[in-house]
Order: sequence, then structure tokens, then C-alpha cells
Amino acid sequence: MEKRYLLIVTLLWGLLPLSTFRTSAQQDATRLRVVVNLVQLNVAVTDKKGNYVTGLHPQDFAITEDGTPENIATFEEGNGPTTRLVDITADVGSADESVSAQRRTRMQDSVSGSLLEEAPETLSSALAGANVFILFDTSNYMYRGFVFAQDAIADFVRSLESADRVAFYSYSRDLYRAAALTSDRSEVVRGVRTSVAGDDAALYNSLLLTVQDAGQHPGRKVIVVFSNGPDNSSMVPPEDVAELAQSAGIPIYMISTTEAQLEPVSTAVFDRMSAATGGKAYFAKSWRDEKKAFASIRDDLAHLYSFSYYPKPNPNRGWRSIKVQLVGEGLKKYHIRTRYGYRPRPNRFSTGNEPASASGSAPN
Repeated sequence: MEKRYLLIVTLLWGLLPLSTFRTSAQQDATRLRVVVNLVQLNVAVTDKKGNYVTGLHPQDFAITEDGTPENIATFEEGNGPTTRLVDITADVGSADESVSAQRRTRMQDSVSGSLLEEAPETLSSALAGANVFILFDTSNYMYRGFVFAQDAIADFVRSLESADRVAFYSYSRDLYRAAALTSDRSEVVRGVRTSVAGDDAALYNSLLLTVQDAGQHPGRKVIVVFSNGPDNSSMVPPEDVAELAQSAGIPIYMISTTEAQLEPVSTAVFDRMSAATGGKAYFAKSWRDEKKAFASIRDDLAHLYSFSYYPKPNPNRGWRSIKVQLVGEGLKKYHIRTRYGYRPRPNRFSTGNEPASASGSAPN
């Protein structure tokens, strides 16, 4: 039991990455490095009929973290261009008023494992589109309707926006990475078609590893899970996976069949996990419903608002709650879906010529 929780804590601390701003003073060779937090949110806005509300602007949203109002730093609708609203240097530049105007922002988006070294004008293209990780149940629960599920997944892959990149994983007792993250749809479909069914189901073990993989890439990330039954061999509890995905800012979409819905525990877990991360859960009664569920997810990705903010000073080092609201009487009637919060890592400040410690990584 202790080993299991040690694994979860290790992954939580190892996944959440580092966002670094580095400047050089004009009169001093000493460089100040400040580790800052960047919290990224994917937000769906719908009316009472479930139709997406489009054309909203940054000023239409209000974000609070533990009750403290936050300022939106970047804003994007669907796969449109990213608008940069707040320069990170404005928040930390006061540490040295003589900082050169030629300094560059070295930053990393919410949970990527590799830093983005982009000038502000090229940042929007670097973060365009979504990284979609598909996790397919190939356990012995999937003997019935296996080919229909493959067809639905293949159609979903082909229908995604051209800006999106896709990875395809399958699982039974172990996770199999059939297609790494790529823009080549044929490679992903090949991975779908070559998957075979068999063995017990370790959904939550595999989902945790998928969250970890997704967190190593910049930009928006989502995970789409197709499961035909309950988990019967994982050592990782679903609550830990859900918290990890929340902290990583990765929505989880769950598509399941009637077989899984007959298991009340699985139904409740799928509903809670998707809601907590800002995703959705679907229970398909037929292969036609499976296709409809994938189409709904595709539409969701195309209509999500994606924005980020740099949290204001907050002494809370535990779980931080996030609340997103619409501003104005005319917008309050709409419904918002996003994640509930995250667990931060400690910030660190350093000077000198060596990079800031990676242990001072930021939440997302």
C-alpha cells in the first residue's frame, strides 16, 4: 500500500513542469531567474439546450483561484490563434528595472515536459490545435463489438481538425503505445486496425501512464477513453488518476458501452472523473451511439475556449480551487464546464549563471 501511494506522489511531482522567465541586466552579468506558474484552462460554454456559445472574448470571463481574481494571460477559441494578453515580464520585471528590452521569454505551457523558447509573436502557432490521446480498451471485455469500436475510433481520428495531433494507445493488463503523437492520420488508423482483444483490464494503471505521457507535450491536451467494462486489475485508485489529470489540466472524455453501465461503480467513477477534469462521459447503447459520442467529442474540441493565467501570490500549497464565471447579465444564463482546481508545486527564485532547479516546477 505504501509503495502504491509513493508511486502516485512521485508521478504528481515529476509530471508538473517548469515555466521559467530569464532576463539579463544591462549593467550586470548576473541573471535573475524566476520560476513562475502558468495555469491553463479548457472551458466549454453551452446554452440550456447544449448548443455551444461562440464568439466570446477574454473580458467575458472572470477567473478566481481560492477566491482571488486572476488576469487572463492568453486566450484562444477552438483552434484559432492564441491572443497574448499579459506579458510575464510585467509581473516579475520589477525585480530589476534595468532589464534589457531585448530579453526573450523562455516559457513552458501548463504541463509540457520540454520548454518552449518562442518569441511572443510565434507563440500562437506553437500552441495551436490539440494533442488528442486515445486510450482503447482491448481487454477480454471487448470481444463483443470490437470491430465496430475500431470503426468508430478510426472515423474519429480522420475527422479531427488538421491542426490536431493524435496518439493511439490500447490497454488490457498492460498499456501498449500503438501510435505516438503525430499529425499522420494513417499511422494512427493503422494502430487502431492492428489492435487485438484479450486479457484482464487495468484501466486506471493505463490511464495514469497516458496522463503522464500527455503532460510531456506543450499546448492543449485531451484524453479520450473507450472502455467496455470495469477495471479488474489496476493497483492505482481512480481518485488519484483524476487528481493527477486535474492538476495536469487534461480533460478526460469517457466513452463506454452498456456493458460498463451495468456496473454501478464504473458508471459513477466515469462520471466523476470526466466532470472533475472538464471532460464528458458517454454511455453508448449501440455502435451508432459510439460514433455519435466520438462526433460530440470532436465538436467539443472545436469549440473549447483555452486560456491561461499566472496565479497571484497564494499561501495555499495544497489543493487550490478554480472558478470560472461569465461576466454580464446576458451571459450568466449559459453553462460553463472546466476543471475544478489543481495542486501546485513550490516556486523558487535563483540568481547566477546556472538554470533554476527543476524541482521548482509550476502547476498548470
